[in-house]
Amino acid sequence: MRKTLVTAAAVAAGALTALSFVPAHAAEYSSALKIRGVQYDAPGRDSNSCSSGNTREEYLTVKNYSSRSTINLKDYVVKDATGNRFTFTANHYLQPGDYVKLRGGHGTDSDTHNVVYRDSCNFLWNNDKDTIYLYKPSGSRADVHAYTKTNDDPDGNGYINFHG
Repeated sequence: MRKTLVTAAAVAAGALTALSFVPAHAAEYSSALKIRGVQYDAPGRDSNSCSSGNTREEYLTVKNYSSRSTINLKDYVVKDATGNRFTFTANHYLQPGDYVKLRGGHGTDSDTHNVVYRDSCNFLWNNDKDTIYLYKPSGSRADVHAYTKTNDDPDGNGYINFHG
C-alpha cells in the first residue's frame, strides 16, 4: 500500500511539473467570450495621426461563442504583452454568436455596427509579434493568444484568425 501511495504521489508531482511548463498562450479558457481575430498590422503606411492616420484599421474582434448567454462587455479588459490596456467602460451587450470590433482611433461606439473605439490614435498591437490578453471583470483570464508575423500570418495580410 505504501509503495502505491509513493508512486501515485510521484506521478502526480510529475504531472504538476509538466503542467507548469505549458505556455500561457496554449491554455484554453472556459469563457464564452473569446478573441476571434486581430488585424494587428493596419493596411497602408503606419501613422498615428488622428486626422490622417490608419489606426482605425487596426482592430481586435471579440466574439460571444455561447449559444444561450448574452454577455455584457462592461469592465472586460484587453491588454498587450507590454501592459498597454483598454477597458470597456460602457455597457455593450453581445448576444449569442455576436461580435464586436475594438478599433483604434476615435468614433462613435455602436451596438448596431458592432464597433467600439479605443479613443486613442496610437497603435496597440505590434506588427512583428505580441500577446493579446482578454480579462473578465473579475480579473480572471477569458482568453489569450500570442502571435508572430512570421509564424501566424502566412499570407502576410496583417490579420490572424484565432477562433473561427
